[in-house]
Amino acid sequence: MTKLVRSLPLALWPTADRQAWQDASRPGFRLKRGGAASHLAEITRNDLARRYGYFLDFLHRTSRLDPGAGPAAQVSPENVREYLAELQARVRSVTVHGSIYKLRRAAELISGGSDFTWLAEIEKDLAFVVVPKSKFNRIVTSEVLVEAGLALIAEADANVRTELSCARSARNGLMIALLALNPMRLKNFAALEIGGSFVEVKSTWWVKLNRRTTKSRRVDERPLPDFLKPAIDAYINRQRPILARSDTSSNALWVSSNDGSPMTYDGVARVLSATTLATIGVDVSAHLFRGAAATTAAVYGGSTPHLASAVLHHTDPRVTEAHYNRATNATAGQTFQGIIDEYR
Repeated sequence: MTKLVRSLPLALWPTADRQAWQDASRPGFRLKRGGAASHLAEITRNDLARRYGYFLDFLHRTSRLDPGAGPAAQVSPENVREYLAELQARVRSVTVHGSIYKLRRAAELISGGSDFTWLAEIEKDLAFVVVPKSKFNRIVTSEVLVEAGLALIAEADANVRTELSCARSARNGLMIALLALNPMRLKNFAALEIGGSFVEVKSTWWVKLNRRTTKSRRVDERPLPDFLKPAIDAYINRQRPILARSDTSSNALWVSSNDGSPMTYDGVARVLSATTLATIGVDVSAHLFRGAAATTAAVYGGSTPHLASAVLHHTDPRVTEAHYNRATNATAGQTFQGIIDEYR
């Protein structure tokens, strides 16, 4: 039987770890400096806490967790060695390296300055043996993804199935089409909320991400194309209520077909991979939607320099300065969406 692996929630962390993390995350106020992690984007802090929670859950499952230990005191060579062994038996080398790297970063913030040079050395050794999964056979262009999503939405309306099954198919199709048109990071995509980060302005749907939620720490606001509006309207007004079972307590855009609750980060990731595999025969992860956007911009948008960087919201001035001097995120998004629509 496969072990249940989860991230231990902050409320269940050992007291010293929990208090130290909360202190590190404390925002600055006027002339008072914030905590050691206050300069990080909220998304980054949440990711580090989640990765540290995986380590604590491992300790809990293996009866190693000491509730009375000091801040990050359980990030010891012995515990990390056992944790690493489990990771290597369960996940790919890229994930192993990323998990140890983020464990070290979280431990440094929690401990308040303890020396984790030994863990950095392990991290470097893992970097030498990282073998990324080849993306060559999994890169598709964005117009293929949009077309697949719209086809799934159309099939959901045409097929005679249960209401729940049709609503789930429509949701999955909209997920693919929307992410292909606006290839944001998965954490932002999974957390979209109606009336908040996903709003209708003068009959046009917009994705509006504030600076606290983006990796670049910049506002990212983009309109969605008119051809997607009927599918969005149908999902929000007709299909989402079916999935939510009339539960109005949440404004989450993506809700589970199992119980109507807001979909989790991992749940959205699974749907994207499974649905693309079923519709186009290729498992396109959320990150590869961004690769598809870069490929599409390079193949079809040669007349618009740095379009891919602008669409992906990169911040390296060597890549984006020329484009951001001429266009906003909204303009870049519209240019990219127009290219997709032209080649569909």
